[in-house]
Amino acid sequence: MSHSGHLYYILTHNNDRYRDLLKSYPLDGFTETQDRSQATVLLASPPMAAKCLDDFPKLEWLQSIYAGVDALIAPELRKGYQLTNIKGIFGQLISEYVLGFLTSHHRHLVYYKYQQRKQQWKPCRYRSLAGQTMVILGTGSIGSHLSQVASAFGIHTIGINRSGIPPKQSPFEQIFHVNEVRMALSKAQIVVNTLPATAETEKLLNRELLSYCNQAILFNVGRGQTLDEDALIPAIEANYIQHAYLDVFCKEPLADGHPFWQHPGITVTPHIAAVSFPEQVAEEFVANCQRWQDGFSLFNRVDFEKGY
Repeated sequence: MSHSGHLYYILTHNNDRYRDLLKSYPLDGFTETQDRSQATVLLASPPMAAKCLDDFPKLEWLQSIYAGVDALIAPELRKGYQLTNIKGIFGQLISEYVLGFLTSHHRHLVYYKYQQRKQQWKPCRYRSLAGQTMVILGTGSIGSHLSQVASAFGIHTIGINRSGIPPKQSPFEQIFHVNEVRMALSKAQIVVNTLPATAETEKLLNRELLSYCNQAILFNVGRGQTLDEDALIPAIEANYIQHAYLDVFCKEPLADGHPFWQHPGITVTPHIAAVSFPEQVAEEFVANCQRWQDGFSLFNRVDFEKGY
C-alpha cells in the first residue's frame, strides 16, 4: 500500500470545487487522473460511482463524499475494494434541522407569520420542549450529537440501536435494543430516525410500529426506506403521528402528485437536513490519503456486510 504514486479520480457533481480545494493541500504521492482505467483511488458520490464501477478495474479505495453509501452496497455490485464514508460532520446540521422545526411547531411560528400578514394579534397556547421525550433511532455520531443538543433543551432522550449497549460517553438517558422499540415509542413525544439503509432497517417504521406512538412528532432524516411510506398517512389519521417532517424518501425527488406534497400533517424538505460541505469532505479525504500512503487503516471504513 505504501508504494509511491497513487492515481485518484474525482466523480461528483462538484468536481471543480473539489479540485480547487485539493490544490491547497500537499497531497504527496497522489496525482489526479482523467483515465478511469488507471485510477486506484476514487473520491465519489456513491450513486454516481455505482453506475460505472466497472470503469475502474484498478480501484483499491473509494472515499464517499456522503455518509450514505447504500448505492454501493447493492448485492450485484463488486466489493473488492476499501470503502470509506463521511462521519462526524452531520450531527450539528441534523440537530439544527430537528430542533428548528420542533421549536417552530410548538411555538406556532408559521402561524404568526400568517397572522402578521393579516394584521391579527392572537396569542396561541404552547408547550415547552423541556420534559418531552425524544426517541432517536440510531446511536451513532448523528444520533449522539442530537441527543446532546436535545438534552440542553431539557428533552429526555432514548436511543435505539442493534446491541442495546450505550455508545462510549453516551449522551442518552436510556438505550433500548431495537427489539424493544415498541416500548420506547409508547413513551415518545418526538421520534427521530437517523438509521442508515440496511436490510434490517427496510420499512422498520411500519403501520404496526407507528401504532405504538401517541400523537408523536416524527422526523425522518436517515433514509427514506426506513419508513413504510404507505403507512404514514393512516398513522396521521389515527392520531398516532401528529406531524411528520420528512427530508428523505424512497424515490427522490418526490414524485409529482405524491400525496405527501399536499398533506397538512406532513412537511416535505428536499434532502437538505445535512449536506456534505466540500471543505469538510476534502479535509477528511486528505487525512485518509495520508493514512493510505503510510499504510495505516483508513478512517470511517464501511463494512459491506453491515452496510455502514
